[in-house]
Amino acid sequence: MKQTLLLFFFSISLFAQKNTELIKSSKLGETREIVISLPSSYETNTTKKYPILLLLDGDYLLEPFEGALKYGEYWDDLPETIIIGINQKNSRMNDCGFDETEGTPTKRSAAFYNFIGEELMPFIEKKYRVAPFRIIAGHDTTAGFLNFFLYKENPFFNAYISLSPELAPGMENQIATSLTNTKKTLFYYQSSADGDIKQLREPVENLDSNIKLITNSLVNYRYDKFNNASHYSLVLYSIPNALYQIFDSYKPISSTEFSEKIVTLPSGYVDYLTKKYQITTEKLGLNIPIRINDFKAIESAILKNKAYDELEKLAQIANKNYPKSMLADYELGLMYEKTGDAKKAAAKYQRASQLEEIGDLTKEMMYNKYDDMKSLTVKK
Repeated sequence: MKQTLLLFFFSISLFAQKNTELIKSSKLGETREIVISLPSSYETNTTKKYPILLLLDGDYLLEPFEGALKYGEYWDDLPETIIIGINQKNSRMNDCGFDETEGTPTKRSAAFYNFIGEELMPFIEKKYRVAPFRIIAGHDTTAGFLNFFLYKENPFFNAYISLSPELAPGMENQIATSLTNTKKTLFYYQSSADGDIKQLREPVENLDSNIKLITNSLVNYRYDKFNNASHYSLVLYSIPNALYQIFDSYKPISSTEFSEKIVTLPSGYVDYLTKKYQITTEKLGLNIPIRINDFKAIESAILKNKAYDELEKLAQIANKNYPKSMLADYELGLMYEKTGDAKKAAAKYQRASQLEEIGDLTKEMMYNKYDDMKSLTVKK
């Protein structure tokens, strides 16, 4: 019973930060309800900015997306994200309709399009701390509609999650053209299933064929066709795949990445680390401190390959990311220890012992290393 109660309160702490906003729209001539799910750190980390995920069909897509993001956040595989869900339970067909002949938004859906771009998103970006990275997601009718945001020369969103979309006429060609011509990084995910609605599958597969011909390196594309899944169950298969595609560069160094991409390098281990985080900033607009475990992975690669001079460069990066911690002096001490300068190593470990502990680096560990290096100088 005690464990059940603890789990209950833990769940509440993760999902309690939800705000319902009523936005009076001049574009739609009505008030719309949206739900904002804020990350658990939003109130405590008052300088942090978060990417935005806008969910069409928010009345049923918000919770599965929220659950997948919370799980990924727990393992630091996915970044904390502000989720905006638009309630469309009784309005989705009107909000996201298209002209069957022209393949363009209806008058009503054009108004909904303008509501998102000119009213809703400016409201969110003014009221909440957001990073310059926007994702939009939808299912069938709403998934088809979200592609209209790609039609502009400078697309409003950075990433598109299109789950079994109902594509407007000509959309399978127009989307491919827009992706071909894009001058900024775009992520595009779409999915279908063998048990999906037949009339939706063919246009999706035609679009997949068209996108696969694109050679634009700025386009990051993935298509999943799931076996033994229906039009509705494919949503739960798709969500984690889409999020991990979009946020792939955010993930910490894995054991596979370490063994296949890092330790096999002849040199440039610290450069690999800085480039990894630079890509995250460039693609996702996120500035995050280099994880302590990623420092340790690069340190391990340096030691394994006896490239001890790179420890000095690693120390410089450590000092920028964790200036009050012992990490930078520890790395310098390790460099001097491995290159046989016990006196300088002892001095660095002694200085490290006076600074803040970080990760598995402790004051006791620094004292012991200082004693070890000092004993070597005495013997000499």
